[in-house]
Amino acid sequence: MDFVLSEDQEALADLIRVIVAGRFPLERTRRAEDARQVVDTDDWAALGEAGVFSLTVPEVRGGVGLGLADAAVVFEELGRGLVPGPLVASHLAAAVATVPNAGAGAGAGAGAGAVVGDGGAVDGLRAASDGSLIVGSLRVPDPSAGGVPILVEHLDSIGALVIVGPGDRLSVLFGPDLEEVRSRSLPVEHPLDPLTPVSLVDALPQGEALGGDPEIARWWTTRARVLVAASCVGIAGAACDLAVDYAKERHQFGRPIGSFQAVKHLCAEMLVRTEVARAAVHAAAVTADQEGVDDAERLAAGAALLAAEAADLNSKTALQVHGGMGFTWDVPVHLYLMRTRVLSASLGPLDTLAASVAARY
Repeated sequence: MDFVLSEDQEALADLIRVIVAGRFPLERTRRAEDARQVVDTDDWAALGEAGVFSLTVPEVRGGVGLGLADAAVVFEELGRGLVPGPLVASHLAAAVATVPNAGAGAGAGAGAGAVVGDGGAVDGLRAASDGSLIVGSLRVPDPSAGGVPILVEHLDSIGALVIVGPGDRLSVLFGPDLEEVRSRSLPVEHPLDPLTPVSLVDALPQGEALGGDPEIARWWTTRARVLVAASCVGIAGAACDLAVDYAKERHQFGRPIGSFQAVKHLCAEMLVRTEVARAAVHAAAVTADQEGVDDAERLAAGAALLAAEAADLNSKTALQVHGGMGFTWDVPVHLYLMRTRVLSASLGPLDTLAASVAARY
């Protein structure tokens, strides 16, 4: 299979990279480190205007009408730029009306990608399409796990919270329910990623059901894994670029450290990990768009594992290449590692994910 980007996809990636460079330069984004509200509403609206959230919404609904493979290209660039905020949840919330049985009036025979059902929670999420509504998401721990804390990201910025509950159930918190969560939350000081504020909550209201079919939750989970994986590929690529650039500039014994074989091998391995993960992500995205081609859930889980590992190892390797400088707060390598850890956590335990992939063979 050929995973070379088309001219349109390359133009799309260039557009998003320009927006990220203009709206989210890292030196500006870092000014919000450890703030309770990291997401700037004007910047979020700019992403909405560029079609980031409406990319996979059908044209008849006012969206761009592209596929998940195109969205993966976009989210790779967003990951590369460490753009903060619940990007994946907002994108999926805008597109959820296209899922069979997603709305109150959905018919039982609707096909994948069909525009079905209006009203209820689905209508409440439509505003995510243009960036006027910021939607967060949370996967509630299985009660059998016992003692697992409930942590909500960007709680002070979001206008809706999609909850993926046990038993493949999706629900949404709006208005008073969300305010109740905020009133009972406890901000976590110095979160793992300084650009991802986290709040601890003791319990969650039931919220509004988002459709009554478990297939909707599986749709959400599969696509979330693909887009999180795409973001991780962007991080892996950015970490590789940081390491290579530093290896060219840093001199030791009168030579760039990039000329030493040990450093060359480290950088080459980073590139290989990134390319392998990217191919897996694009394969999963294309499969999710074409029913019956392969097992989309398995490919999405496998892509998530590869991409999370690539981002994690590449960030660690970039720290190693930077030497003593890599461990300072001024060098931003740690931000890529911490964002990777946050994105990986949204996938659930990676060993569980790996076991689910193995079980499908």
